[in-house]
Amino acid sequence: MARPWYLLADIGGTNARFGIGDTQSSDLHFLCTEAVSDHPSARSALESFLSRVRASGEWEPLPAEGCLAVACPTDEPVITFTNSDWIIDKQDLALFLKLDRLSVINDFSAIAYATTSLGESNWEQIGPGAEQQQQPIAILGPGTGLGVSGIFRDGGEARVLSGEGGHVDFAPVGPEELEVLRVLLGRYKRVSAERLLSGAGLQNIYWALSELGGTPSVHATPADITTSAVASEDPVAVASLMLFCSVLGGVAGNLALTLGARGGVYIAGGIAPRILGFLKNSPFRERFVAKGRFRDYLDAIPTRVITADNPGLLGALTYLKQRS
Repeated sequence: MARPWYLLADIGGTNARFGIGDTQSSDLHFLCTEAVSDHPSARSALESFLSRVRASGEWEPLPAEGCLAVACPTDEPVITFTNSDWIIDKQDLALFLKLDRLSVINDFSAIAYATTSLGESNWEQIGPGAEQQQQPIAILGPGTGLGVSGIFRDGGEARVLSGEGGHVDFAPVGPEELEVLRVLLGRYKRVSAERLLSGAGLQNIYWALSELGGTPSVHATPADITTSAVASEDPVAVASLMLFCSVLGGVAGNLALTLGARGGVYIAGGIAPRILGFLKNSPFRERFVAKGRFRDYLDAIPTRVITADNPGLLGALTYLKQRS
């Protein structure tokens, strides 16, 4: 007999990840990834996923309920993505899926929900610190963009703080970052944290340092810059990734102070897990705690890189389970 299921999606600017949530457990099944560039719309990518689910014969043709975690604000009936051309009409998509209830939440809200069920095997800690139970948790992560969220406990229930903190102003520290900001202001009207802390942001840093040093830009993609930096092949690439990690630490520390995140700071997104060794040996943690009189306050807060697969899908399932 075909089994009932929850539709889960984690849709970013580069990839759309889909999965099945078991209605009777917290297990994820039938995971697949679609490149955003391969589909003209979210509906097209969903149709591709649903056709595979139906072909399996194991699950009912349509989900019992669904939750989409998306990389953009979710308040409006029609959602426009920040870092892709996709648009989601909530009502139209719910009718297409024949769902009475289709939840659409921010992708980093989903990551926040996921943190409530992550264990030590799902993250790597950088530096000292121990989480304080029932205290707020901060989440941020560079990927195609820069996602930010928070979570706190209200009794036994998890309450998520959803916002667009990746678009706050970039606050440089020290002469090098001031020069990078000056160069980037020549290209952009405004420089947000995301202009440095994202895949495109790493390219911006590399381009700016190349410009300042009078050297040619030889790496065309963030992956090329990262590979060269990790292998210590190109001094400018190394300096770029080092500055990236330093700025990430600074922004993470600012967020921890803002939220009072004594429950810990979690780094998510596609970049941090891939540069974990480099990040551990970078100025990330020192920059995190370098907040003057509040150094001791921050030194007690753990910073952890999420290494679990598909935390966005896990968070979407956690959200549905919490609502049921």
